[in-house]
Amino acid sequence: MKSKKHISIAILSALLAVALLVPAPSFAQAGDELGRKLSKQVRIHRDTYGVPHVFAKTDAGAIFGLMYAQAEDNFPQLEEDAIRSLGRAAEVYGESRLAGDLRFRLFEAEKQAKAEYAQADARTKSLLDAYAAGVNWYLTTHAEVKPKLLTRFEPWFILAIERSGRMGGVARAGLRPNEMRIGTPAGEPAAQAIGADDLFAAVAAAEAADEGSNMWALRPERSASGHALLFINPHVGFFGGGQRYEAHLKSNEGLNVSGFAILGTAYIRSGFNEHLGWSHTNNYADTVDAYLLSFDDPARPRAYRYGNEYREVVEWSDEVRVKTDAGIETRRFTFRKSHYGPIIGEREGKAVAVRIAKFEENGQFMQRYAMNKARNLAEFQAALSRRTLTGSNTIYADRAGNIYYLHGNAVPRRSSQFDWTQPVDGSNPETEWQSYHEISELPYGLNPPDGYLQNCNSTPFLMTKSHNPPRERHPEYMAPEEDTPRAQISRRLLESKPRFTFEEWTRLAKDTTVFKAGTDIPLLVRGWEAAQGDNGARAERLRPMIDELREWDGRATTDSIPMTLFALSFRRLFGPPAREIPEAELPQRWVEALEQTAKTLEERFGTWRIAWGEVNRTQRPDSSGEAPFDDARPSLPVPGAQGQVGIAFVFNAPPRQDTKRNYGISGNSYVAVVEFGKEVRGHSIVTFGQSGDPASPHFFDQAPIYARGEFKPAWRSERDIKRNLTRSYCPGEKPR
Repeated sequence: MKSKKHISIAILSALLAVALLVPAPSFAQAGDELGRKLSKQVRIHRDTYGVPHVFAKTDAGAIFGLMYAQAEDNFPQLEEDAIRSLGRAAEVYGESRLAGDLRFRLFEAEKQAKAEYAQADARTKSLLDAYAAGVNWYLTTHAEVKPKLLTRFEPWFILAIERSGRMGGVARAGLRPNEMRIGTPAGEPAAQAIGADDLFAAVAAAEAADEGSNMWALRPERSASGHALLFINPHVGFFGGGQRYEAHLKSNEGLNVSGFAILGTAYIRSGFNEHLGWSHTNNYADTVDAYLLSFDDPARPRAYRYGNEYREVVEWSDEVRVKTDAGIETRRFTFRKSHYGPIIGEREGKAVAVRIAKFEENGQFMQRYAMNKARNLAEFQAALSRRTLTGSNTIYADRAGNIYYLHGNAVPRRSSQFDWTQPVDGSNPETEWQSYHEISELPYGLNPPDGYLQNCNSTPFLMTKSHNPPRERHPEYMAPEEDTPRAQISRRLLESKPRFTFEEWTRLAKDTTVFKAGTDIPLLVRGWEAAQGDNGARAERLRPMIDELREWDGRATTDSIPMTLFALSFRRLFGPPAREIPEAELPQRWVEALEQTAKTLEERFGTWRIAWGEVNRTQRPDSSGEAPFDDARPSLPVPGAQGQVGIAFVFNAPPRQDTKRNYGISGNSYVAVVEFGKEVRGHSIVTFGQSGDPASPHFFDQAPIYARGEFKPAWRSERDIKRNLTRSYCPGEKPR
């Protein structure tokens, strides 16, 4: 007779054998269970503008609720952005999107993202799992929604999407479009490699859209209330990818943050909690470098010279699915990488490899999360010390009265003997990066005596009037920016009075003073006066316009005729994209631009006497930007203008061939003003509204407020939320 001990061992062995035969539950199975669980722990309160206030037991629940709310409001755009960022656009749109998908595979973004997820600690994984579960729970509870491609989201998606956002920097690595190649079709010669013009097209489009950002912070002694003030003002495209999504997240684990997430991401990118707030502008610190590789050993075609030795590239292949008239076609491409990074082009017979800062390590998700939860300056600086952000400047203010500015974040340390704006010699080991700069080595400002800090995609060496970091202490690759017109008008506005009330601060955020009017109208007048001697009849035709501009107060208003003349002439003369004109030619060129502007206005409207608001409009045909603008459809006049003229209220509406009016495509997207008193208060606005659904009441409901240069409340307290509540529900719960 067997003992009980032997029987127990036999039973355990049998159970183990069965367990080994049963596959582990997939994320799909576990994710559905997680979604069901979190949905019961989360409540979404929608205020009168449709902004979601996500209340949850845990931080994971708050992230889950944020993603569910985003999917509710604009799943088509959320999915579209993910398809593009995950390298699967050709699968939906065909050959025209192939280059972007190849770039994703060249940098092995999926492999890197999956590895980052696998190596993450339990806390990080729980947050990433909640991100995916939020979108998937929306799809589970909305069977009527038919995705184009992505029927399930995976936790690593956001890690790959973050990496995709960094790839665009390759276009600033010093290569020309005709030198860039991404991938070789399997079995074909390298000469038939696929080009990457879309990278340069994306950069050119961003420049043409005049995208950038403004941000200011004010010390308590410059505030009438004695509390620090913050201004958050990203300038991005109004349509398609990268849209700003306002939300408020609160958990029992201490998360209580308001601001905007980029649609499809699971954290507040810029915003404020009950202790502090922050914002970002893009910078041009060098975070991507190109290396010329010499393959000069005929016997070893994969070997490239490195110092006194050789190293070998790694070669691999990957598949891309491409939509064709005959159906989905799977194509295989070959890629190569060096120890610097992937090989992305060729110059004068040498291969070009690129290296992107923090691409493999990433870590952006948890740094953003730490910034969301920071309670004071020390904790916020500790979050920044993770150094995972590329291309971002940061400004900060808090309830303790501190204001702080940091230029850049993850900046590689390099030798100063090389020109890093161009590809460098990859055979020289001295071109290797030497770790990353500490944040204390970057240009920064902390509580300057001037009482304010500002950055508008501009040099950190003029962040205030007189207390700035010394330029000579920082390498050129760290801060190559110039003093932009938006930075110049910002300093003027911030120095215009000794103290600002919160109401004045709010008005200042949408100020329409045009800096360039003061510098360029005298040039125009000088050119016109010179024209009087050369061509009296021509000068007389222009005299009424010159009189309008001479008498103008230099402010953009919707009823201003001189603003129409100035802004359209300025764009014709200087772009965007930006154009340099010799100083000696400017007076004459200004006169020519004014003449052409008047001619165009007369052709379109029958007269040049057209108010700015008649030309400069906001309209939202759809969320994607694919639907055309239409003069016959409703639109609203906007006083803002392109950032190049030096204006706080940035609203970029370029001239169009298919409409008489000009419609905004980029500029102020999410704007917030915050006062850090005993109870933090803020006002905010988005360009159009919270929802991407044209049938929703929140598709265009904020646009009239935005167009007037005003704000709505950014409610945070349970008291205010309840007073302004339109719906409260658990994710997946049917409306009642």
